[in-house]
Amino acid sequence: MTRTYTICRWLVLLLMLLPAIPSGAQTATPYQVKKKETIYGIARDHGITVEELMQANPGMDSPDYKLKKGSYINIPAKQVAQAEPVVVQQEPQLASKRSDVRNRAIRLGVMLPLHNKNNDGRRMVEYYRGVLMACDSLKKEGISVDVHAWNLPEDGDIRQTLADPAAAQCDLIFGPLFSKYVGALSDFISEHDIRLLIPFSINAPQMAHNAYMFQVYQAPSTLHETTARRVADWFKDCHPVIVDCGDTTSTKGPFTSALRKLYETRGVQYSLTSLKSTDSQFANAFVKEKPNVVVLNTARSQELNATFGKLSALIARQPEVQLALFGYTEWMMYLNQYQLSNYYRYNVYIPAPFYTNLQSTETERLQQKYRRNFRQDMMQSLPRFALTGFDHAVFFLRGLHKYGIDFDGAAGRFGYQPVQTPLKFDRVGEGGHQNRAFMFIHYKPDHTIETVNY
Repeated sequence: MTRTYTICRWLVLLLMLLPAIPSGAQTATPYQVKKKETIYGIARDHGITVEELMQANPGMDSPDYKLKKGSYINIPAKQVAQAEPVVVQQEPQLASKRSDVRNRAIRLGVMLPLHNKNNDGRRMVEYYRGVLMACDSLKKEGISVDVHAWNLPEDGDIRQTLADPAAAQCDLIFGPLFSKYVGALSDFISEHDIRLLIPFSINAPQMAHNAYMFQVYQAPSTLHETTARRVADWFKDCHPVIVDCGDTTSTKGPFTSALRKLYETRGVQYSLTSLKSTDSQFANAFVKEKPNVVVLNTARSQELNATFGKLSALIARQPEVQLALFGYTEWMMYLNQYQLSNYYRYNVYIPAPFYTNLQSTETERLQQKYRRNFRQDMMQSLPRFALTGFDHAVFFLRGLHKYGIDFDGAAGRFGYQPVQTPLKFDRVGEGGHQNRAFMFIHYKPDHTIETVNY
């Protein structure tokens, strides 16, 4: 049976025990830690942020800090009298659906596989934790959020989930992960005037006619066409060199075919070469009078390494040749010191709907916060799912708080700088909203990295 959980119940499952040391601060009320309580949960239940709680308890921000049952911590006195949970109670009395969401708590539903049985569940639990972290951060901006979370696994029954009265009271729902649930959710949100963010699924034909839907990722067929156009526009002053890598398993053929068709339509001359060609034949595909942009028809690492070898031989023979190498999102998974050096050397551009900059201050702050709250690190994945959940929640909750239920997710609505996942939605005809945010991650020869928003 699919069960409904509020944050209060989910935190018992999701958060892990952390220790505390009492502080001698005189402007706080002592509080004895109970079994299974966490820093995150204590802050939430007392109407304060994690940062405020940590400020009242010096040493709590240490990575080695541990919260122990029976120990005493300090709750900032200024907040005690007005303690007010961010989340709903077990049996919430929800306000009228027609009340202005800008003047009350936003009711957020999360319908994803939230379990520890397989990688789908573990990834979505991490995504959900990022959503919770965003809710905690937004409280400092005066944005209150009531959250219901439903475990909706691949073998679940969405009818039971949608039968819960709390589902119909949501203003916004994040989900589903699996495309087979999109149809039922599409009908449900239309009936109950709810906005739906589809964070991962790409198969959503209902987008064509349902204006309540927001979809983050595009279908491959659409993405091939838009990426080809962006590459042709961005590198319009370059000579294209398309390399056949002989990979019969490649899924990049539709993209290179779309790119070649676009070049032919625009009357742009391009060269074709192969990894099987001799170094001399390979070099003949390049021109000297302007920069060359190299495009492979596969994303596999072994062909990428072979291309680096070919390009090294080319530069040794003709050092005056200028070039850039257009890549694929998968190349971000190959990053080690050797590949990073090649990315810089060959002026690599990688198209991506996200960029995880592990050196940024904000990324490091959120990783530390995640480690403190959940007693483990984020998964070593691209993207970082907790950061994705954080970005999605901040973007939509802040948008609803500022613009109300008519928030459309378009560019320029507010100045949110995403940690990892940029969002910029356009209306699809008379239907829903598709994320059009697109970046080139550029590894420059001067050993710096820039993100080019396109």
